[in-house]
Amino acid sequence: MGSTTDRLVVVTGAAGALGRAVVAEFLGAGREVVALDRPGDPLDEVGRLDGVHPVAAGLSEPDEVAAAWSTIDSIGAPDVLVALAGGFRPSSLAELTEDVWDAMWQSNVASLVWCAREAAARFGAAGGGAIVTVGSKTAVSGAAPLAHATSKAAVVRMTELLAEELRPQRIRVNAVLPSVIDTPANRTWMSPDLAARAVSPEAIARVIAFLAGPDAAPISGARIPVYGDA
Repeated sequence: MGSTTDRLVVVTGAAGALGRAVVAEFLGAGREVVALDRPGDPLDEVGRLDGVHPVAAGLSEPDEVAAAWSTIDSIGAPDVLVALAGGFRPSSLAELTEDVWDAMWQSNVASLVWCAREAAARFGAAGGGAIVTVGSKTAVSGAAPLAHATSKAAVVRMTELLAEELRPQRIRVNAVLPSVIDTPANRTWMSPDLAARAVSPEAIARVIAFLAGPDAAPISGARIPVYGDA
């Protein structure tokens, strides 16, 4: 299933650094974008771009997600969901608290499953579409904060499961796996060496746009490393 240029792209977590790069990539390709994120100044800023429709919602709450997608229905018909919304909290097993565990599962897992449910119902009825998720290098290998890496591993496995379940509806589902992304927030703690090896949001955005587009029609259930040298 290839995407069509007259249908909307929905980007969750659109107000973040990677989200803004993804929004810009699709706008540059002539697509209109629904920017779906929590309410606030960052979403308002993205929403002022030509071709962007801002929709505010708490994405870990199924009722709020359903209401947000009803709003999207009034804007147009999407055929792409880029599920970027998520969070990061450091913790070892010894430091792990219930709040950290719940926060990682709500922000990384619940936000994906509820948006995917709403997207799949619409894409299937319209003949197909594409969903791109964001896992993590630490979801599949290496040492990492326990709660975050485990929640991202769930995202990767969910991507594979959704690809199989939604294949008959001509809905493709793929994941990108970043390592360290070169963002202003990350540069506050990165060493100069790591900063030099980190991957730009724009580079990852181009991979995401490819996976959402017609040239990636044969690809579903893949987990694409976008590690660079980081």
